[in-house]
Amino acid sequence: MHQPYYRDLSSGQIHLPWVRLHGIKDYLDMVKILGDYPKIHQTFNLVPSLIEQIRAYIDGGQDKFQELSYKKAQELNHNEKQFLLDYFFSAHLNNIISAYPRYYQLYLKKVNNKEFAPQDYLDLQVWFNLAWFDPYFKRSIPELKKLIAKGRHFSEEDKNTILDKQLSILKEIIPAYKEFQEKGQIEVTISPYYHPITPLLYNTKIAKEANKEVRLPKTNFSYPDDALSQIKQAVKLYQEIFGRTPEGMWPSEEAVSEHIIPFIMDSGIKWIVTDEAILFKSLKKKRTAQHLYKPYLLKREKGTLSAIFRDQNLSDLIGFVYHSWNETTSVSDFTGHLHSIAKNLKNKDAFVVIAMDGENAWEYYKNDGWDFLSHLYKSLSSDPLIKTVTVSEYLRENPARDNIKHLGAGSWIYGNFNKWIGQEQKNMAWEYLSKAREELQELTVNSSQFTANDNINIEKAWKQMYICEGSDWFWWYGDNNHDFDVLFRTHLINFYKFIGKEPPEYLHKPI
Repeated sequence: MHQPYYRDLSSGQIHLPWVRLHGIKDYLDMVKILGDYPKIHQTFNLVPSLIEQIRAYIDGGQDKFQELSYKKAQELNHNEKQFLLDYFFSAHLNNIISAYPRYYQLYLKKVNNKEFAPQDYLDLQVWFNLAWFDPYFKRSIPELKKLIAKGRHFSEEDKNTILDKQLSILKEIIPAYKEFQEKGQIEVTISPYYHPITPLLYNTKIAKEANKEVRLPKTNFSYPDDALSQIKQAVKLYQEIFGRTPEGMWPSEEAVSEHIIPFIMDSGIKWIVTDEAILFKSLKKKRTAQHLYKPYLLKREKGTLSAIFRDQNLSDLIGFVYHSWNETTSVSDFTGHLHSIAKNLKNKDAFVVIAMDGENAWEYYKNDGWDFLSHLYKSLSSDPLIKTVTVSEYLRENPARDNIKHLGAGSWIYGNFNKWIGQEQKNMAWEYLSKAREELQELTVNSSQFTANDNINIEKAWKQMYICEGSDWFWWYGDNNHDFDVLFRTHLINFYKFIGKEPPEYLHKPI
C-alpha cells in the first residue's frame, strides 16, 4: 500500500486526492474482507508516507479536490468549475463512471461540450466522491445506499454526508491493521519512509550494476546516510503505531543492492522481499522451481537477514491480467499454477511469494475486485494442498538455510533501475536533486555560523529533502505527467525557501 507525498510543506495543502480516494476504495476493505476468511493469512506493506498522509487528513488536512467538493456548487467560480470538469471524471470509465447512469450522463455532457447547470456541478461533486467508495461501504453504510438509489438532484447536505463518511473511513484504517495483526491473521511490514530507491541514494552509479548501458546523470548523487535515515525513520514510525519493531521490510519498488543490506540489518529488520529477477541474477542461474520457491539467507559481517523472492508471473497475473477474465476462470488458473508447482517439486514444501500493488489493480476488476478476491480466498481456504501464511509465520517454522554471497542490484521492473534513472528527464531531476542536496550538506557543515535572522528551518529542510528523494517523481518523468512534475518542483522550491535561499530559476520551468 503506497502513495507518494502529496502534501505541500509550505502551504499545508495536499495537492492530489489519491490517499483519500484509495482510502475509501482499497486500504480498509482489503483487510476487512479477511474477517470472512480466517484461514487466509496475509502480509500487508504500509509505506510511511502513506500513513503520515492518512493521519494528516484525520487531523484536518484537505486536498484541493476535497476543498472544491465542500464548496457550494452555486458559489463555484469559472476556474473552479473548469477544475471539476477536468478532474472530477478521474475514475475508471467502464467499471466506475458508467456504472452510475447520472455520472455517465454528466461524462457524456462534458465530452460533448454541453453547458453544465449548477445542479450538474453539484451532482458531479457528489458522484466523484461517492463512486470512489468500495462496494463494501456502498453496501454496508445506509446513507451511501440511500444516496446511490437517489441518483441525482443531490443537495448540499447529501454531499456533506458523503464527505463526512470518507473521513470516518480514513480514521478506521490504521486501527484495523493493528487489530488484525494483533490477532495473528496478518503481518504488517514497512518500506523506507518516503519510498526512495535506496541503492540510488547510496550512489546513483549503482544503476550501472543493474544495467551497464544506462546513461547516468551528469552529477553523481551519493548520500548513504540518507538511505539509512529513510529506513530508520520508517522503523520508528512503525514502532510508534504498532508497539513493536517490524520484522519485514519491502524495499521501495523491491529495489535492492548489496550496499543497503547493512542498513536494513542495523534497523532490526529480519527479512526483505524482492523480485525473482534479483535472485537469479545473484545466483547466476536460470529460473527453476527448485531455486525460486524457498527463502534465502544474506549472511554478512553485520549479521543475518532473510530474503524472499516473489513469483513474478503469478504476481503479475493478478496485477495485470486476471481483471479481463471472469473470476471462476482466473481463480482456477491461479490455483492450477500452484498445483503445478507442487507437482514439479514432487510435493515437497514450496514457499510461493505473491507480492503486488495493493491498490491500483482493483479498479480494473469488476466490482473493485471483490468477486475475484472472494472467490480466490474461498478457493484457497478449502484447498488441502495450499496454506496461506504471513512471511514471518513461515520463516519461524522454516528458517532460510541457503546463503546468497552477493545480492544483485535491481528492482521488480526488468531487474534494473531504468524506471527511475537514465532517461533525459529522469536524469535532469536527479541533477536538480543533487544541487539541492549539496546545498543542504554545506548548510549542515556550517550550521554553527547561521543565526535566527537567516530565516532557515533546518528541520523542515531535511524533511523536504527526504520527500524529494521519493521514487515516484523519477518514475513519472518521461511520461509527461504534469501533476508529478509540478509536485517535484514545488517540493524543491520549498526546500530552497526552508534554507533561506532564492529557488533557482530552472525550477519554475517544467522538466
